[in-house]
Amino acid sequence: MQTKEFDKIVLGIDPGTNIMGYGVIGIKSKQMTMLSMGIVEMRKLEDHAQKLNHIFERVSSIITQYKPDEMAIEAPFYGKNVQSMLKLGRAQGVAIAAGLQKKLPIFEYSPKKIKLTVTGNGNASKEQIAEMLSRLLKFENDSQFLDATDALGAAVCHLFQFVPRKFGSKTSGNKSSWDSFIKDNPDKVKG
Repeated sequence: MQTKEFDKIVLGIDPGTNIMGYGVIGIKSKQMTMLSMGIVEMRKLEDHAQKLNHIFERVSSIITQYKPDEMAIEAPFYGKNVQSMLKLGRAQGVAIAAGLQKKLPIFEYSPKKIKLTVTGNGNASKEQIAEMLSRLLKFENDSQFLDATDALGAAVCHLFQFVPRKFGSKTSGNKSSWDSFIKDNPDKVKG
């Protein structure tokens, strides 16, 4: 599949220092297509600096391969373990730096915003997000790749923010992009 055939390509990142998820989505004429998704496994790397270097290299490689127009990344959420939050923030920063080096606009979304946009429920589980995305993007849901589907969720969340303005969906009143997408694309979502 040639990346040039899409109106826009978005790389989604779910940062982590043990497992980082990524997902690449293309959109053309309001039709989203998953181009790739996967995880970057770093548990075998013992040194934190090596993990950060690996994140930078893999994100750079994914950008080179798929040539996204923009990057959507999940923001770190509040946690009680300060060391874990520090490491997660570093992982996110390195992924952002890889995108910035490739001149990508970066968009950050909270986990709650991603969940709400993808499922309509800001407290949805990883499994619920994965199930909704598998229906929306037509792929086999595999619970081994929940970090990858979280990354896809960031990319879909980003695209839904711009569907009304950039891709011709009509919104009225207080209707959200998600409501408009469902109305305009009933074949994409099964109840």
